[in-house]
Amino acid sequence: MTRKCRVLQRAALWFRLALLLLSAVGYAAAAGGCSSVAFPSNRHYAACSDLPRLSSSIHWSYDSAAATLSFAFVAPPPKPEGWVSWAINPTADGMLGSQALIAFHQPDGSMGVRTYNITGYESIAEGPIDFNASNLAAEYSGGAMRLYGKLKLPAGMTVVKQVWQVGSSVADGVPQKHGFQPENLQSKGTLDLIKGAISPSGGSTNVKKNVHGVLNAVSWGILLPIGAIIARYLKTFKSADPAWFYLHVTCQIVGYGVGVGGWATGLDLGSKSKGIQYTTHRNIGIILFCLGTLQVFALFLRPSKDHKYRFVWNIYHYLVGYTVIVLGIVNVFKGLEILSVDHKWTMGYIIAVAILGGIALFLEVVTWSVILKRKDARSSSNGV
Repeated sequence: MTRKCRVLQRAALWFRLALLLLSAVGYAAAAGGCSSVAFPSNRHYAACSDLPRLSSSIHWSYDSAAATLSFAFVAPPPKPEGWVSWAINPTADGMLGSQALIAFHQPDGSMGVRTYNITGYESIAEGPIDFNASNLAAEYSGGAMRLYGKLKLPAGMTVVKQVWQVGSSVADGVPQKHGFQPENLQSKGTLDLIKGAISPSGGSTNVKKNVHGVLNAVSWGILLPIGAIIARYLKTFKSADPAWFYLHVTCQIVGYGVGVGGWATGLDLGSKSKGIQYTTHRNIGIILFCLGTLQVFALFLRPSKDHKYRFVWNIYHYLVGYTVIVLGIVNVFKGLEILSVDHKWTMGYIIAVAILGGIALFLEVVTWSVILKRKDARSSSNGV
């Protein structure tokens, strides 16, 4: 009996130790993130949230009776001489129209905060914002900048559209342009001051970007090359005539239709992303649409086999067709780079293109083999 008691006591002791360890782990986890940020003793905030971009966090206290928001924004600038910014946009969910507070080292070396009403992408000018701002201050330590302030909000505004950003340089007291990486372009969302919930913005835009990428990769990058392979190699076999022609036309028309859908989503994205331009990708896309449309019209202007202009039409059709295929594949890679997709998707497309190239190479050998055999057969027949 005594032995059993000792065993039970030891088991109870180990159980307590396990509970203490779990509690310590839980406390350490809870202490991470925004809650671990230390502020001067005179600054306290009721809530905080880690923002999904730029290693930043927002801390705030909201007085619903007075409709005032006291906040602290914390983020590491790319360089010590850079800047950080937090803004509320009362009219949209992006940079244009945002009422921004920007913290950076002032000409005298001290940290300070200035206000900006962002009306364009080219340059910004200091000026008053739509919200009454007070208690503005900033500090820099440990590689991070802390921007403090108090804003008077319109009564009932408990959910705000926030935009935050960091930049690497300031020239003559003017913050210079920030980077245009996905981290920078997606640093926006909504903040519920009561519930403490944040949500990233631009979800529908991201979906459109993905749709745009998939449509173009499938059309210009896969379907049209397959259609060209069908026309190039299947027509060599007499038994495949005229099936190869209908397969070729079907594949190209479907590919062109899907490609037009991708091109249209690209135009829509461009119209909603003023100031953000991917010139090479856009120009290649325009060229592809024009050449693809010419190829469709060429189908209806196709001369008969014995027509005197059929040779000219063939040259035109081949040149334009292969140009579309090459530019299409190049532009798909450009798009993958812009979207900053996972490496596996880029590798997946590389593998798809390699497979199509391998098939084309194999069929090229088979085609020339068939052509040479027919030539030898004709020579033997003529010799007999």
